[in-house]
Amino acid sequence: MRHGSLKKGAVFLLTTILAGCQSLDLNETNFVPSSNPVTVDTVMRGDRLAGLAKRQHPKILKTYGGEYSDPKLERMLARVVGKLTLDPDNPDQTYRITILDSPNINAFALPGGYLYVTRGLLALANDSAEIAAVLAHEMAHVTANHGLERQRREAEANLATRVVDEVLGSNGTARAAAVRGKLRLAQFSRNQELEADAVGIRSIGRAGYDPYAAARFLRSMDQYQSFHNVSGSSDASLDFLASHPNAPRRIELAQRHARSFGPPGSGLKEREQYLAGIDGILFGDKPSQGYVRERSFLHPGLGVAFTVPTGFVLDNSTGEVVAAGPGNLAFRFDGTTVDQGTQLTDYLSGGWLDGLDPSSVQTTTINGLPAARGRAYSADWQFDVTVVRVGEQVYRLLTGAPRSSNQLDAVAREITGSFRMMSQSEVASLRPLRVRVVSVGPGDTVATLASQMVGVERKLELFRLINALGPGSSLSVGEKVKIITDR
Repeated sequence: MRHGSLKKGAVFLLTTILAGCQSLDLNETNFVPSSNPVTVDTVMRGDRLAGLAKRQHPKILKTYGGEYSDPKLERMLARVVGKLTLDPDNPDQTYRITILDSPNINAFALPGGYLYVTRGLLALANDSAEIAAVLAHEMAHVTANHGLERQRREAEANLATRVVDEVLGSNGTARAAAVRGKLRLAQFSRNQELEADAVGIRSIGRAGYDPYAAARFLRSMDQYQSFHNVSGSSDASLDFLASHPNAPRRIELAQRHARSFGPPGSGLKEREQYLAGIDGILFGDKPSQGYVRERSFLHPGLGVAFTVPTGFVLDNSTGEVVAAGPGNLAFRFDGTTVDQGTQLTDYLSGGWLDGLDPSSVQTTTINGLPAARGRAYSADWQFDVTVVRVGEQVYRLLTGAPRSSNQLDAVAREITGSFRMMSQSEVASLRPLRVRVVSVGPGDTVATLASQMVGVERKLELFRLINALGPGSSLSVGEKVKIITDR
């Protein structure tokens, strides 16, 4: 978590990162990585797009937390990409591979052979064939010029929407036509994904990799998304404009494409080589952003910590920490610098928060720290807003709930009451989490190995997830598996 400004209106959002594909805006003034980008192109084309990509490389690194340097991991990825470039259907290509220091699940590339993969995606995968499937999928998008074609269609859809808004007003027939245009664009995007899946699976199969790896990793990503979603907090079926096909359909089609290469078991997985490559890779947050440990957030640099209630899922992102819980409850934490001469009640009433009830503002103390709190309201939401001073730093804790909820006060008091300064010994003992590869020993079970993990919630579920183990899967002595630990 880094310090950032709080948007007016106190809108609460909690999003999960799954690997997925979005087009990039190639207008130079707007050329920034999307939150979930994907494209790849041939190297050394010498065209405008390749030049743009070269200039954007430093911005990509800044947006995604910089480069994660690990020579053995980079060599392993280079071998995978090298095999993919031997596919006779691919033109000669050379890639500059960058591992991004981000826990998000993502892979993408830019024109000119700039290929990116996050350490979060590498930690989730279980063999080289799965990584090959991800990279081949991304390469397929640009081979088919999906990015540029999508931008053209998006521009047409946006123009149609503006015409409806500015010229035709509330005309029902015109608005229905605009909606149909968006649906066609969404269908076009879904078709792009399926086409890239097919091309990518053919590519990894020809390169000698297990063609069923694509379906395996699609399943892992879907399960990872479910793991990080709060139960009942969202319904993916309602997002009918989503650009991606639903996971079960995509997995089934991926398996169908793989069957053209033979039955399951054909092709290389290179599991042990891959696991050796990712052994020790950072998992989750890095020290400069603070750590999520089960339901707690601890920031050794700032020396502060707090805990959210049972059932909440914490997400530590640049500029803020957010959490979502049952019953549409939500929470946000960030910090800002405020002159020590400014009273906290004056700061709270300073106009940075819409809907504040001035009569609710009051001073308080939280674990010996000066604080102030108040209530704010919007049409459908109610908020508890608490600010806590530590020197010139003011930390802001906002808890939100629907107007109809009677849980706001109890949840807000539990979270804000847990806010505290960390002791020096506690700060010194904090270490980042890493993926460690261990061998299954005699007597080891899924449960005993999962119990060795530290700093994570739902250990058994997460152990099965990161090792792609189904509910009935068992382990064999000598088998290599991943655990999460701070050692």
